Amino acid sequence: MNEDKIIEKLLEHDEKFEEMATKSGLSALENKVMTSLDRITVILNRLDEERYFTTEWIRRVEEDLKQTRKTIDLHAMELMAVKQRLAM
Repeated sequence: MNEDKIIEKLLEHDEKFEEMATKSGLSALENKVMTSLDRITVILNRLDEERYFTTEWIRRVEEDLKQTRKTIDLHAMELMAVKQRLAM
Protein backbone atom coordinates (compact mmCIF):
# COMPACT_ATOMS: atom_id res chain seq x y z
CA MET A 1 0.00 0.00 0.00
CA ASN A 2 2.75 2.43 0.94
CA GLU A 3 4.68 1.49 -2.16
CA ASP A 4 1.68 2.40 -4.33
CA LYS A 5 1.53 5.89 -2.80
CA ILE A 6 5.25 6.36 -3.26
CA ILE A 7 5.03 5.30 -6.90
CA GLU A 8 2.04 7.62 -7.40
CA LYS A 9 3.95 10.55 -5.88
CA LEU A 10 6.99 9.77 -8.01
CA LEU A 11 4.83 9.84 -11.13
CA GLU A 12 3.29 13.17 -10.05
CA HIS A 13 6.77 14.60 -9.48
CA ASP A 14 7.93 13.34 -12.87
CA GLU A 15 5.01 15.16 -14.52
CA LYS A 16 5.81 18.36 -12.62
CA PHE A 17 9.50 18.16 -13.58
CA GLU A 18 8.55 17.77 -17.23
CA GLU A 19 6.43 20.93 -16.99
CA MET A 20 9.21 22.96 -15.35
CA ALA A 21 11.43 25.09 -17.53
CA THR A 22 14.94 23.83 -18.05
CA LYS A 23 18.02 26.01 -17.77
CA SER A 24 18.68 25.66 -21.49
CA GLY A 25 15.08 26.61 -22.23
CA LEU A 26 15.37 29.69 -20.03
CA SER A 27 18.69 30.57 -21.62
CA ALA A 28 17.17 30.33 -25.09
CA LEU A 29 14.26 32.52 -24.00
CA GLU A 30 16.66 35.04 -22.47
CA ASN A 31 18.66 35.16 -25.70
CA LYS A 32 15.49 35.69 -27.72
CA VAL A 33 14.34 38.51 -25.43
CA MET A 34 17.76 40.17 -25.47
CA THR A 35 17.90 39.97 -29.28
CA SER A 36 14.49 41.62 -29.49
CA LEU A 37 15.54 44.33 -27.03
CA ASP A 38 18.72 44.96 -29.03
CA ARG A 39 16.67 45.40 -32.20
CA ILE A 40 14.31 47.78 -30.44
CA THR A 41 17.26 49.75 -29.08
CA VAL A 42 18.76 50.09 -32.57
CA ILE A 43 15.43 51.31 -33.95
CA LEU A 44 15.01 53.83 -31.12
CA ASN A 45 18.56 55.13 -31.57
CA ARG A 46 17.93 55.54 -35.29
CA LEU A 47 14.67 57.41 -34.62
CA ASP A 48 16.38 59.64 -32.07
CA GLU A 49 19.15 60.52 -34.54
CA GLU A 50 16.58 61.15 -37.25
CA ARG A 51 14.64 63.45 -34.92
CA TYR A 52 17.82 65.38 -34.09
CA PHE A 53 18.84 65.80 -37.73
CA THR A 54 15.31 66.80 -38.71
CA THR A 55 15.26 69.44 -35.98
CA GLU A 56 18.60 70.82 -37.19
CA TRP A 57 17.39 70.82 -40.80
CA ILE A 58 14.26 72.75 -39.79
CA ARG A 59 16.41 75.26 -37.89
CA ARG A 60 18.58 75.82 -40.99
CA VAL A 61 15.53 76.18 -43.25
CA GLU A 62 13.97 78.70 -40.86
CA GLU A 63 17.23 80.69 -40.81
CA ASP A 64 17.32 80.68 -44.62
CA LEU A 65 13.69 81.81 -44.64
CA LYS A 66 14.52 84.74 -42.35
CA GLN A 67 17.33 85.80 -44.69
CA THR A 68 15.04 85.46 -47.70
CA ARG A 69 12.37 87.59 -46.01
CA LYS A 70 14.97 90.28 -45.26
CA THR A 71 16.03 90.24 -48.91
CA ILE A 72 12.40 90.46 -50.07
CA ASP A 73 11.76 93.38 -47.71
CA LEU A 74 14.88 95.15 -49.01
CA HIS A 75 13.80 94.59 -52.61
CA ALA A 76 10.29 95.84 -51.80
CA MET A 77 11.73 99.04 -50.33
CA GLU A 78 13.98 99.53 -53.38
CA LEU A 79 11.01 98.93 -55.69
CA MET A 80 8.94 101.52 -53.83
CA ALA A 81 11.80 104.00 -54.15
CA VAL A 82 12.03 103.37 -57.91
CA LYS A 83 8.24 103.76 -58.28
CA GLN A 84 8.35 107.06 -56.38
CA ARG A 85 11.13 108.37 -58.62
CA LEU A 86 9.24 107.34 -61.74
CA ALA A 87 6.10 109.06 -60.48
CA MET A 88 7.90 112.40 -60.33
